[in-house]
Amino acid sequence: MEDSLGQKWKNREFALVSVADLSSVSSSASPGIARFDSNGLQIHQQSQQIPFNVDLRTSQLFRLGSVQSVCMVEDSDADQKISYSKGVTIQFRNEEESAAFHSVVQQWKKEANVQGTYYAAVIENRADFNGRIVVDVGAGSGILSLFAAQAGAKHVYAVEASEMAEYARKLIAGNPTLAQRITVIKGKVEDVELPEKADILISEPMGTLLVNERMLESYVIARDRFLTPTGKMFPGVGRIHMAPFTDEYLFIEIANKALFWQQQNYYGVDLTPLHGTAFQGYFSQVSYQLVFQNIGVDIEMHCRGSNWQTEFGRDINNFIHYCLQPLGIYLLSVPVVDAFDPRLLIAPPMFHVIDFTKIKEEELYEIDIPLRFIASVGARVHGLACWFDVLFNGSTVQRWLTTAPGSPTTHWYQLRCVLSQPIYVMAGQEITGRLHLIAHNAQSYTIYLTLSAKMWGPGAEQGGILQTSSCKLDLKEPYYRMSQPQAYALAQDQQPQPLIQTQDIHIQSQELDEPDIMQQPSPNRCAQIDSLMQNV
Repeated sequence: MEDSLGQKWKNREFALVSVADLSSVSSSASPGIARFDSNGLQIHQQSQQIPFNVDLRTSQLFRLGSVQSVCMVEDSDADQKISYSKGVTIQFRNEEESAAFHSVVQQWKKEANVQGTYYAAVIENRADFNGRIVVDVGAGSGILSLFAAQAGAKHVYAVEASEMAEYARKLIAGNPTLAQRITVIKGKVEDVELPEKADILISEPMGTLLVNERMLESYVIARDRFLTPTGKMFPGVGRIHMAPFTDEYLFIEIANKALFWQQQNYYGVDLTPLHGTAFQGYFSQVSYQLVFQNIGVDIEMHCRGSNWQTEFGRDINNFIHYCLQPLGIYLLSVPVVDAFDPRLLIAPPMFHVIDFTKIKEEELYEIDIPLRFIASVGARVHGLACWFDVLFNGSTVQRWLTTAPGSPTTHWYQLRCVLSQPIYVMAGQEITGRLHLIAHNAQSYTIYLTLSAKMWGPGAEQGGILQTSSCKLDLKEPYYRMSQPQAYALAQDQQPQPLIQTQDIHIQSQELDEPDIMQQPSPNRCAQIDSLMQNV
């Protein structure tokens, strides 16, 4: 379970050069403080005793400049039954603090969206929790345990293996009316013993692509050890959604990372001998030993001046994590985590269901998903886009938590697997393939992806595969491409389509915050990348 908002943003303050109340004619600007807490944001003005309270879920925040912003909230007069807007302008000391403030706001909203869904799923299904025994698996700060107690649980056992258990005890103790029905147990679900069986399991076991961090296995173990045969799991079902995408910007960005290895004088070292290997490495696994022997000593001077052989014990994974990734250098192919424009999807998505109430632990060690899509438009397919959702199957209300593109952004974002060589498809052409996930000891998965374009048009039934492209990716430490979805121009033969509305999930479009309008890459640039790939 992720840290609660109260713990994550507690004591996060920003000094303000000036704060001015827009709703008061007599108010003058004066210095102040912006402070985040579990309820949202408070803006304190030195000249005013009462802070300006901001509910970040409903308020609107606009940048007026590099260091100045305005915050608008809706309010009402209970006596006169009048609704109105009020706001404040705030000015930061510099651009860095302004950017950090807005970053915290975005992270708060992402976390609030997830926890708000959990809270609604629990409170709307009080009948499932009232008078029942609940186990919170991987309790983290204990926020879900408090939700369960609010819904009337007879007793909640909050099981947490990490040091977060101490924070959970403090948070729960601070809510004495609920604390008497919650017991925090520090330990792994595989090892701890509980005095009674549970009627409800609640947890946030999801990672990137649903399965990263392999917390689902602990969730299933807790089910087998603690849950009664008729018990419920919140959530009870997860779905991995997949669709092919086209994104020239992303493809060129990844290809350009190989330009680092075209330097002939990097601290006196010629890196060009590894250019071909490194280029392929951004799309598929490279030889660790080759990279380790050829560049480790030379980059050592750029890694805090330490002796990499001694500090990292010749562990290439530590070397890559601590030395190369901070420089933006990725030597093996990793999936991309970001929020993207859903119009980049070129076919309706499909999904793979994981039923947490039935799946066996060993079935999570290897997940094999056959792929089949029908292209909606003609495009270059650059890879496979993935996201997930989970179902809280309550007796009263069924509620979904989704990470789909176009829906409110969560801290999971979406994930994209980029092929080493794009494939070309026409509208109506069939795309087949396979997404194969194999668990490894680093609490994550190796991803094997293959996509193929089949023959299309008259006589396609007798035809075979025209193009095939594949990649091998490590889910453990993806490339976090933290940018807002870009506004892409549609191709001439592409029409807007509601591609990600699947079954019972309705996803509404989301207004993008200050999108950067980008032009499509030139055909010459795309041709240069294709030529480069064919020559390495």
